[in-house]
Formats: sequence, structure tokens, C-alpha cells
Amino acid sequence: MQFGITFDTHVSKWDLIRYAEELGYDRAWVPDSQMIWSDCYATLALAAVNTKRIKIGTGIAVAGTRIAPVTAHSIASINQLAPGRAFLGIGTGNTAMRVMGQNPMPAKEFREYLRVVRALLDGKVVDYTYRGNTREIQFIHRDRYFINLDNHIPIYVAANGPKACEAVGAYGDGWTTIGRDAGALEERMQNIRAGAKAVGRELGKDFHTTLLTAGCVLRPGEKLTSERVIDETGSWVTCELHMFYEIWKNLGEKDELIPSYFANVWRDYVKRVASFSLPENARFRQIHDGHCTYLQPEERRLVTPEAIRVSCLVGTPDEIVEQIRSLEKKGIKEINLLPSADTQKSVWRDFAEMVMPAFR
Repeated sequence: MQFGITFDTHVSKWDLIRYAEELGYDRAWVPDSQMIWSDCYATLALAAVNTKRIKIGTGIAVAGTRIAPVTAHSIASINQLAPGRAFLGIGTGNTAMRVMGQNPMPAKEFREYLRVVRALLDGKVVDYTYRGNTREIQFIHRDRYFINLDNHIPIYVAANGPKACEAVGAYGDGWTTIGRDAGALEERMQNIRAGAKAVGRELGKDFHTTLLTAGCVLRPGEKLTSERVIDETGSWVTCELHMFYEIWKNLGEKDELIPSYFANVWRDYVKRVASFSLPENARFRQIHDGHCTYLQPEERRLVTPEAIRVSCLVGTPDEIVEQIRSLEKKGIKEINLLPSADTQKSVWRDFAEMVMPAFR
């Protein structure tokens, strides 16, 4: 089992990656969300020249905000600064798109995007269509090393839906997801395998699988209602709440779309959104206020023990180790921790000192 970190992308926080490297973490994932954080590639560039071992990459890059050649060129530039350590985490853009009031990229378009990026990063010539005009493109000036394609850049695709998971199998070196439900994880892996088979690929043992979550190592006597626990997990729990609300809203407000661990607070949250000061077509700006950065005070009461237990890794050190062992048996190879901004270092230190040694 490997361990990674994710944090609110701030161009002045590149040193968190160096801190994670010192703690023994394997990867640092830097999110790409233009309306709420700093630029991910600027942050990665600073980290690249100030670290030596840790693998660094986007977590995740958003296909809908940059054309495919630009995404390929950007991560290849990071690979020139940190040869062999760069990776591209990429997805359709659940939050980055929704925080602009837009929908994530459709699965078919995303698959084509991945095809182009993978070919370019492999140094190949590829057909690329821009505004209806299709031409063969390829990176040139390779001998001058403006970018580095000599060291392979793995693509880790964020996906949950069937079609997106099939695209993972077709073009990805790995997969990143959220949620610990065994049935859902296996179903998605079946879709990934089917996608690989459809293009004649066979997923090897090096195919990487990452679970993005939050965590909190409990102190003696602490409960899931303890203030420190809510401080460390609340921004992640409400991030999931916001995401599922938008899915529920966009797909017709069907009750079957409500996760069971949010059922007891769902109506309260719906009332909260209805009371926002912005009109309905602009409420996305208030829904995502604090996204994976801080817990909105008014939403603290929505962070219930049930939601924490299901969506996060929480417990004594031995309990968390057992939870991770269970995920390992389901095929997960990396735990990626995204704490609230104000508790990052303490969460990562607790896991490094009390959980990670069991896997080293």
C-alpha cells in the first residue's frame, strides 16, 4: 500500500509537498480548479525543483478547461523539472466545471481527450480535431528538452460512471476514485477491465488504483462527534454532500440518488440551499464555498458520525490499518488523504507516524 497527499492548491504551499516527502509519502496530488485555488502547474513547478523523491502530479487536471495538447505539454514540462516523477491525474471536472455553472465533460468527449493526451505523451503523431478542423500533431523540438517525454508519464484517470471507467481501461495507467463500497469498487473495476479488453489491452500488475478520502486518527476517549474529528474530516464530508446534491438536482431530484449516509440530513441541506442569497442559477458559487478547504460553519451540524464513518478513514491506528487492509483486498493500492486546510500537517503526520509503518 502506498500513501499520497492532496491539498488546496496554493502557489505558496508547495512546501507541503516537501513536508510530505520528509514524512515518507509516495505521491503528492495537486488539484486543478481555476475558480477557487491557485494554478496547479505553477505549484507543481515549485515543488519539482524543491523535492527529490516524491512523485508529483495533478490531482486532478480538468479536461474541460484546457485543450488536450496543452494538458500534455504542461505535465511534460513538469516532467522536465522532475524527470520520471511526474504523473497526470485527470478527470471530467466535477467541481471545476460545476463551480462555473457548467457540467463535467461528457464521457465520449473525455475518451477522445484521453486518446490524444496519451498519444502525445508517448511521443506519437495523433489526429487532433480543434473547432472542426482535424490535423496530425506531434511535439517537435524534442532534442532541446523543452519538455521531457523520455521518462514515461503515467495517466491516472478519475472516473466513476461506466463509460468513463471504460476509458480508464482503454488509455489509463491507473484509476483514482472516491467511496469505499465494495460492490461499487468491483463494478467499476469490471468496467475498466472491459474497456481495456475492447482495445486489446491487458491491465498489468502495475495498473495503479487510488482512493481519495480524508482521515483522522482518534485519540483515546475521542468519538466521531469530537470537535477535532469534525475539524479534520468536515470539509471532505461536505464536499461529498455538495457533489451528491448537484447530481441529485441535475438528474431530477430522485430519492434513490441520495446516499444513505446523508439521508438523515438531506432535507436540511436542501432547505439550506433554497435559502441561499443568490438566485438558483448562481447558487453553485455558494454551494462550493469552502470546497475541500474549510468547513462552512453553518454546515457543521451536517457532518454526522455516520457520514464520517462511511466517507473517511477514522478510528484508532489499529482500526484504520484494518480498514486499509480491507481496501487493499479490494484492489486499492494507494490511500490519498485530503484534510481540511487548517489541519493538513497534523493529519499527514498522524498517519505517517501511526498508520503507515504497518505497511512499510
